[in-house]
Amino acid sequence: MTQTHDKILIVDFGSQVTQLIARRVREDGVYSEVVPFQKAAEAIRTMKPKGVILSGGPESVTTDMSPRAPQELFDTGLPIFGICYGQQTMAAQLGGEVEGGHHSEFGRAEVEVLTESPLFQGVWQVGKKYPVWMSHGDRVTKLPEGFEVLAASENAPFAVVADEGHKFYGVQFHPEVVHTPQGAQLIRNFVRDIAGCKGDWTMKAFREEAIERIRAQVGTGRVICGLSGGVDSAVAAVLIHEAIGDQLTCVFVDHGLLRASEAEQVVTLFRDHYNIPLVHVQAQDLFIGALEGVSDPEVKRKTIGKLFIDVFDEEAKKIGGADFLAQGTLYPDVIESVSFTGGPSVTIKSHHNVGGLPERMKMKLVEPLRELFKDEVRVLGRELGLPDAFVNRHPFPGPGLAIRVPGEITREKLDILRKADAIYLEEIRNAGLYDEIWQAFAVLLPVKTVGVMGDARTYDHVCALRAVTSIDGMTADFYPFDMAFLGRVATRIINEVKGINRVTYDITSKPPGTIEWE
Repeated sequence: MTQTHDKILIVDFGSQVTQLIARRVREDGVYSEVVPFQKAAEAIRTMKPKGVILSGGPESVTTDMSPRAPQELFDTGLPIFGICYGQQTMAAQLGGEVEGGHHSEFGRAEVEVLTESPLFQGVWQVGKKYPVWMSHGDRVTKLPEGFEVLAASENAPFAVVADEGHKFYGVQFHPEVVHTPQGAQLIRNFVRDIAGCKGDWTMKAFREEAIERIRAQVGTGRVICGLSGGVDSAVAAVLIHEAIGDQLTCVFVDHGLLRASEAEQVVTLFRDHYNIPLVHVQAQDLFIGALEGVSDPEVKRKTIGKLFIDVFDEEAKKIGGADFLAQGTLYPDVIESVSFTGGPSVTIKSHHNVGGLPERMKMKLVEPLRELFKDEVRVLGRELGLPDAFVNRHPFPGPGLAIRVPGEITREKLDILRKADAIYLEEIRNAGLYDEIWQAFAVLLPVKTVGVMGDARTYDHVCALRAVTSIDGMTADFYPFDMAFLGRVATRIINEVKGINRVTYDITSKPPGTIEWE
């Protein structure tokens, strides 16, 4: 596929927030791709970027086996911006020195600007201090020839360095995270002014290029798309249908773990509005039966994931076979499921088939949204004409209510939770708060408490409520409901849902590198 956009290559050294760098670049209308450091040399040749950003990472440059950028990168003449580990490996590879062991700095810090630079243009001024987010155990202790110090912090005397003749820049902090308030502007200065990229990459361009990619990958093959009811699979389905038309068949599996009215909404949208071939599989007994007696959340996820594959495989046979299985996989699913740089996998998003399909299946994966964040998918959904009711929906995990019922699942518990969850979301909408919140849901806790309701003593379940704000799902913070709202919701749930006599609100947050409460 031919792309005419200016590009930025991001070399990944394993940081959990590497893709946030791509977000900041894309937000400014510049196309970017993330590749592991092992593939960076090949990517430079094939992608032909106008600039390169070296990400952070968990390793120490001081060890022999730690990752390195391809040495030829520094001879390409391309502008390079090293972040944290990226700064350190650049310094070490160009003749500087990095020291570890006693210079740790984690969390908020202040850097003082020592000299003017194109990197700071319109953002930072000489002699002033600015807040940044640090996360490092090593630091540069000797600069390579040609480099100078642009800014320093208390524990990082080389907090910002540059060889401006070669357009090499390095920062010890993380400008990509929101905790560095002017960080996005610093990245913009590198991308637009130093690397000279035009800001002409839009979601319209992504749509057109994604359609090209889908057609090239699928050819004349048939595709089955697993609809979950969420925005990701809905956008993927509409995009794929625009690319290949009736070569696509959507399969919506009603596994009995959905929210109230979920199935009706999905079927109505796709059958009545898009005329996309849709198979509605009633599989409640299959899924709930397989989950009987299961309490371990990881076993739940794997059981559900396996059954999804079994159902898709069976439906593919019914339509005469399928060559591809389409999924609405997003980048957070990928990065939270396997180390991007080829390190050990971490078990987080195990209900997604991000590592590929079972060998017994002859289908290949089509994942057109794999490099997008949730907010970018919403923009794409609007570009494709999806109604706001779908585009703005809160994320809902593939395992559905199975992971909102800690402990053993029963139909009774699912019914109780479904009613409580519906009341909670209804009150959020009534208060005009739905679009302010990124995700909200109820959880039926695996404990019972004694309560008094009227003149009777009860022994019933506890319901927990969760609501968070976020942009991309990589980090989140709890939503600060006022007590009047929480009191109203709790009163309704206790009065209207038989089986619950106590409601609590969860106020934990999701900082970088952690997962949501499940």
